[in-house]
Amino acid sequence: MATQILESPQAATKLKIIDADTHWTEPHDLWIKRAPKALLDRVPQVKMHEGQMSWVIDGNQSIGTGAHPNSAVLKEGGKVRKLDDFLKLRFPDVHLGSSDTEARLKVMDEAGIYAQIVYPNILGFGGQATARVDAALRLACVEMYNDAAAEMQAESGDRLLPMALLPWWDVKAAIKETERCADMGLRGININSDPHMHKQDDGSAIPDLGNVHWDPLWDLCVDKGLPVNFHIGASETAIDWMGQQGWPSLSYDLRCGISGAMIFFTNGKVVSNLIYSGMLDRNPKIQFVSVESGIGWVPFLKEALDYQLDEIAEGKSFDLRPSEYFSRNFNFCFWFERNDISAQLRRVGIDNCLFETDFPHPTSLYPIDNLEDRLSALSSEERAKVLSLNAARLYNIDI
Repeated sequence: MATQILESPQAATKLKIIDADTHWTEPHDLWIKRAPKALLDRVPQVKMHEGQMSWVIDGNQSIGTGAHPNSAVLKEGGKVRKLDDFLKLRFPDVHLGSSDTEARLKVMDEAGIYAQIVYPNILGFGGQATARVDAALRLACVEMYNDAAAEMQAESGDRLLPMALLPWWDVKAAIKETERCADMGLRGININSDPHMHKQDDGSAIPDLGNVHWDPLWDLCVDKGLPVNFHIGASETAIDWMGQQGWPSLSYDLRCGISGAMIFFTNGKVVSNLIYSGMLDRNPKIQFVSVESGIGWVPFLKEALDYQLDEIAEGKSFDLRPSEYFSRNFNFCFWFERNDISAQLRRVGIDNCLFETDFPHPTSLYPIDNLEDRLSALSSEERAKVLSLNAARLYNIDI
């Protein structure tokens, strides 16, 4: 696949860069403008709740206290870097590119970014916030989000590529929605990383993702060429923004800083369980993406899983060594890491790494600078892969 030139006088690079993780500040009317009359008061919306404007679902359940825009990029540019100031931001304070397609494309052009993969906020990075309401309402909310996502993708000329939310609580419904979203042109799915923490409608436990219960969904994803994305914080057990990791003696912002750093490692649990479950032997072509988790921990985990299998589970084996599944079935996103980054990328696998910015979240690369310079130790072919070609292949992006 040849790398083409992005026609932009402001571009800092000649590569058609693909940003593999950004977020959408959902417009306040995203659901209510699409809801049937019977659900109008129940779908996610912003209204006064317990004394402050908040995102609520089903009339009175908060899923976003304060109706925070989940953006740290200010309306006129620049980024808030103090937690207290960030938490005070409201929708009118932040950059229009956080939510508006035309404004987002302008930000991308200025940074020399051709396409962005887009993830949600309000319903959870894995859609887990829908678990608070009945199955019919949560399914309607997921479908409306995906309809809006397809509209955004079309409006952007296939440069903004939102990943589809799934009704993960019902595998048959998840398959049906995946088929619908593929027909609308969406290029990948999100899923709750810990569905087994919930129950099915009949009261039985939902199997974990290693169970054959999910194989029909994986078969469909392989058939449609849809990667399965695990964003950090994609389940109730994985998300911890606000301070469970830090010691009580630390200030609130420092505790959150520790939690924000530690959450990167939670995707290692998902990767490890998928490998040790044996599901990759049944589904050798499935492609998973570990999103917003960095790459520094990956070489260590590869070695650790091999070692632990030999030392603790003697006699257990899979078709491949645990470390070999990383290159066959997994892709990893990097953004802030700079120290020895070229060597790290090679240890993970050049063909398995994707660049991201996390725009417009607090940890995002904004402004984006010196993309190729920070990868100067890589060959031009390697840079093209990690900044563009790998993501183009994975998400079927025509560059």
